[in-house]
Amino acid sequence: MHSEAATILAINGSERAGGNTDLAIEYAGRLISARGATLRTIRLREHQISPCSPCGDCNSRTTLCQLDDDVPALVEQMIHADGLIYAAPVHAFGLAHLMQVFIERAGVGYLRFNRPLADKVGGVIVTGRRYSDSSVHNQIVNNLLLNRMILVGSGFPVLLRNATGKPGLADTEGVDALERMVNRMLDMVHLLRQHQRVTGGSVLPQLDRNERVPRPRPGGFVPTRGDIENVH
Repeated sequence: MHSEAATILAINGSERAGGNTDLAIEYAGRLISARGATLRTIRLREHQISPCSPCGDCNSRTTLCQLDDDVPALVEQMIHADGLIYAAPVHAFGLAHLMQVFIERAGVGYLRFNRPLADKVGGVIVTGRRYSDSSVHNQIVNNLLLNRMILVGSGFPVLLRNATGKPGLADTEGVDALERMVNRMLDMVHLLRQHQRVTGGSVLPQLDRNERVPRPRPGGFVPTRGDIENVH
């Protein structure tokens, strides 16, 4: 596969420059650099990201979204990275608006057609005061699983809590989880690279790339909507 240093791309979904999410990503970058890899960061607040429009054809269209914004270029960066870290704060007991809009637009408009992030290593960082961080973490994890990414177990989820009102990484358990996650991600990236060098092929067998297209079953049977609705 590649001989150059591994690249991890962090997607920063925080509106606040210099806040807890920025600090967490910067710390992850130092850990990644110490391992000889590279961290690049997309700060969603610096890009034009349009919310999904009322066109209404998301579930039937077979071509990429036609909205003119920065999302296609950001998706390209994601495709060329070895691993992705999604980092976002909790806002109003839920996922911060910027990240929510981005994962909707990127997923529905681009990623769903052939799942280009399949087999990439993924990680999640959630920052918050105290509440709902686990729910937000679960939502992002489900999105990574939807895109067929590889999540590595690293002990505890990376939930960085700070109730002081002043940005900082004082949550020792959260920081420990962050360190473990980053190192496990890099270990997996290196393992996957080694596998591809040996086999010269895909990391995992690739089946259908678009789960919306009915897949033939044994014997050539392709279920229709009526067949599915009649299953009890």
